[in-house]
Amino acid sequence: MTTAEERLASGLGFAQKAGRVRSGELAASKELKAGRARAVVLDSSASENTKKHWRDMCENAGVPLIFAENVGRAIGREAHIVACVTDNGFAEMLLRSQVNP
Repeated sequence: MTTAEERLASGLGFAQKAGRVRSGELAASKELKAGRARAVVLDSSASENTKKHWRDMCENAGVPLIFAENVGRAIGREAHIVACVTDNGFAEMLLRSQVNP
């Protein structure tokens, strides 16, 4: 049985392979401000200031913020802690992976 965290990582990886993810603080911020973001995934190991920053940005943009472990590993970019999903279908899949155990 897969855990919610594994389903989230898998879905994020699929979205990355499909070219529907922009990662890194600058790229994700740009997508969010341009209105192309459908969901933002932030690594749960981020600092409290970083979490607050993204929580505020997502709330202002009306975009869901998802916390996950090993975001960088899921998208194949170890150093990145934030990823922006730009596709409705992938965003919905990631949101569902959190709700259903």
